Amino acid sequence: MQAWFYAMGASAIFVSFGASAEASEPIGDECNGRIIYQTGEGDTPACAGCHAEDGLGTEDMGTPRLAYQVDTYVLKQLTDFADDKRQDNTQYAMNNIVRSLSEQDRRDVAAYVHTLKTPFIGSDLSQLQADGATVGRPEYGKMLAEYGAPGRGIPACQSCHDFHGSSAGRMYPSIGGQRYTYLKHELETFRLGATTPSTQDAMARDNDPAAQMRKIAARMTDEDIDIVAAFLTVSRPLTIGNPRAPMRD
Repeated sequence: MQAWFYAMGASAIFVSFGASAEASEPIGDECNGRIIYQTGEGDTPACAGCHAEDGLGTEDMGTPRLAYQVDTYVLKQLTDFADDKRQDNTQYAMNNIVRSLSEQDRRDVAAYVHTLKTPFIGSDLSQLQADGATVGRPEYGKMLAEYGAPGRGIPACQSCHDFHGSSAGRMYPSIGGQRYTYLKHELETFRLGATTPSTQDAMARDNDPAAQMRKIAARMTDEDIDIVAAFLTVSRPLTIGNPRAPMRD
């Protein structure tokens, strides 16, 4: 199963610009990226307005956490938003915002986001449970994330996202410690994208190269999505075998 998963390698799920670059080589000007992220540029609002200065997003808006995210992945998503290859189906704002940035500005923002190493603060899972929401059980999701379900054609998440979702290099996003609601939502949109293009339904996501995430999500049940999201959201993105970033405190 793992061999099958890597066979799709060159067009990997989240492969993005500059993935072959050295891990220490910035893809843009971090200083300019910081200015845009924190204060905005011209008519472009500050990224921090929704994603917070520390990159952990805001609870009331439920924006995704960007801290510890991979620069090349951020760049690809910004470019896809600008080109309408990915629809912002949560806040309905990213497409217009990113279009106002130049390609170099997008590179600079991605480079700066990659420097955000905010300590892990816990997930939104406990609060959701306290509010009476039905959520997945992390201990069940751990098995699927680490071993997959070969009989159903579902590879282990860590095959590409590494231990605790910390990202296996610059080709794949860091997903450990991400919001439960965001992880669940994205898996559901990939699953919808397996049968419906985003041009027909804004709730579908289809900007993964070779449809790799869509093929996997299409095989996942609602329970699979719930438990995997639950495990990943409480996982500290440790970096065993991945020198990209220091371990979180």
